[in-house]
Formats: sequence, C-alpha cells, structure tokens
Amino acid sequence: MKRIWLLFSQTVTVLVAAYFVVATLQPDWIRQGKTRSSAGISLIEAPPGNPDIPAPGSLSAAARKASPAVVSINTSKAPVRDPRSNDPWFQFFFGNQGSQPQAGLGSGVIISPDGYILTNNHVVEGADEIDITLSDSRRARAQVIGTDPDTDLAILKIALDKLPVIVLGDSDQLAVGDQVLAIGNPFGVGQTVTSGIVSALGRSQLGINTFENFIQTDAAINPGNSGGALVDVHGNLLGINTAIYSRSGGSMGIGFAIPVSTAKMVLDGIVRDGQVTRGWIGVEPSELSPELAETFGVKATEGVIITGVLQDGPAALGGIRPGDVIMQVAGKPINSVPGLLSAVAALRPGEKTVFQVQRGDRMLELGLTPGVRPQPQRMRQR
Repeated sequence: MKRIWLLFSQTVTVLVAAYFVVATLQPDWIRQGKTRSSAGISLIEAPPGNPDIPAPGSLSAAARKASPAVVSINTSKAPVRDPRSNDPWFQFFFGNQGSQPQAGLGSGVIISPDGYILTNNHVVEGADEIDITLSDSRRARAQVIGTDPDTDLAILKIALDKLPVIVLGDSDQLAVGDQVLAIGNPFGVGQTVTSGIVSALGRSQLGINTFENFIQTDAAINPGNSGGALVDVHGNLLGINTAIYSRSGGSMGIGFAIPVSTAKMVLDGIVRDGQVTRGWIGVEPSELSPELAETFGVKATEGVIITGVLQDGPAALGGIRPGDVIMQVAGKPINSVPGLLSAVAALRPGEKTVFQVQRGDRMLELGLTPGVRPQPQRMRQR
C-alpha cells in the first residue's frame, strides 16, 4: 500500500513540476485561445474551425448547395413616347418625356442543365431585353420560352455550358414550422440568403393570381427577390418567391412562394405544348354556407356546392347537377372554391377522373372527363 501511495505522490509531483515549467517557458500552450493584438492587448480567440463542418444549427450547407443556381435578372423596356413629344411647345413645358428605357430587376432559378430558368411572369412581362447574371459573374441574354400569367410564372432559357442546377424538392411534403431559406437579389445589392419557417400552406384568395396555392413564409423577401428560390434545409427547391404583404414596400414577415409542384406542371406544359393546358368541367361553384345547403337541401358541412352547370359541358355530361357538393377530386379533399379550381385545372383533359359528390344525403362517385379550360377573354385596349 505504501508503495502505491509513494508512486502516486511521485507522479503528481512530476506533473505539477511539468506544468510549472510549461507555464513559465511556453505560457501560450496553457492559455489556449489567448493572444495579443498588435497593440499588446490580451485577447481570447476561438480555435480555428473546419470550414467543411458547419456549426450546429447552421444552414450554410443548404445555402452553398442552392445559391449557385439562383441568378439575377435585369430587364429593359423601350420607353413609350408621347405622340406630342416632338412638338417644341410640348418639350418646352414638359421636357423630353420617355427618353430613358425602363429597367427592372428580379431573380430566377436554373432548373435544368439545358439552360431553363424559372422566374415570375411579372419580372419579365413586357421586357424587350432580359439579361441574366450568374453567381460566378457570367452573363447571358435570355430567351422567353413561355409565360403563364395565371400562376405568374415564366420560363426563360440561356445558352451557357456547365450551368449549376438546383435540386427539386417535394413541396407536397412541407409542413408548417419547417425551416426554409429565401435566396435572391433584393434591391440589386447582390445575392442574399434569408431564413425563416413555413408560416402557412395553401394560401389563396389573395387576389394575386388566378390559381393560388401559396406557401407562406416569414423568411425576408424584398423587391428583387421575385422569381428567386425558396429552399429547404437540404438546399432543395420548394418554391418560387413571388409576392409579399407590405405596407412599406419592404419585408414585414409575410411572403408568398409558388410551390415547385405547380412550377413543374407549368414548365412541362410550356416546353411541351407552348402553353399550359388545364382541365375544365364547366360549373359555377360557391363556398358551402348553411343558407345554400338549406336552399338545395343538402346535408354536407364541407366541400364546394355547385350552383350552376353548363349545358352539355363535361360536368353535365358526367352527371353533376346544381346543388351537388363536390367533396373530392381524384381522391383529393376539396374545401374551398380556389381548391376546386386548382384541383380541376391540374387534371389532364380527356382523361376520366372520379369526383366524389354528396347529393342530398347520398354520397356518389361520378366519372367526369374534363375538357380544356377556355382562355380568358382579354379586354381590348382602346
């Protein structure tokens, strides 16, 4: 026992002596992280980290993965000159009107090695020239392949090699509370990444687009972010940033993005057919209210009630009647008129689809073959 105690005490003595020697001759070995500035001020610095290993909770890996595929878009539009602009008296009183081209700013996302870019229709609408700037500073003139004002999406194409391409995620699997990043070029300051969460899903009736099914997020979105990417924590594309709710013109924590599932449908339709072909059944839907339910004698408490049916339209030929309540379309629950419009628009014309309908107190399954949604009538400019 005495030998063990003697060995222990000798070991401790040697270690303490070694500590004092190191503390005297090499104090920096003991004071890890302590340094002195050029002015002789004692400072404490964190040990150097590994740039390949992100800090806990960091979203830098997602940003590095997605950012190269997000581009800046600069548009220019020829000025509209007043017919009287050549009149000397007009120039005397009002100056040279409309001599400068109109410029616009936005963002886009490269989604294919072939050079296809997704952005918003309102970013490129009416533009005479569209210039794309990549994150690696390469520039290219873009061609408009097609636009879809009903969803506020546009498809551009550039001719460059070795393009960075974003990975498409699954927006249908999103849940409220999921972390997301918004990437774009706000106010033209350069590519910017902001973070937040998914605040809500399926936002509609905002009066922004004809077909609305927005992802709402509190990630900061500002002017210039339109057409940019909303990505998940893995850097996969979930949506195209398109609008904000704001009283000041800047971010107030309420931004909206078009789901990537909608963007894929628009992309396929425009590239394949030159336009987006949507389903149509020819009905007049209304939100289900107790008054309408009592008027038509239906027992349903949810769904969309049909108040009118076009004669010889797809719905009429499939057996839909006024007073029917559409509960499901192709197995998807229907809870609102915008939800019904979006579900029907997503159907492929000519392919029979099952509609679950409540008529009175009976539940029916009707097979409808949707037609092609008519193009909206545009008001003629006078």
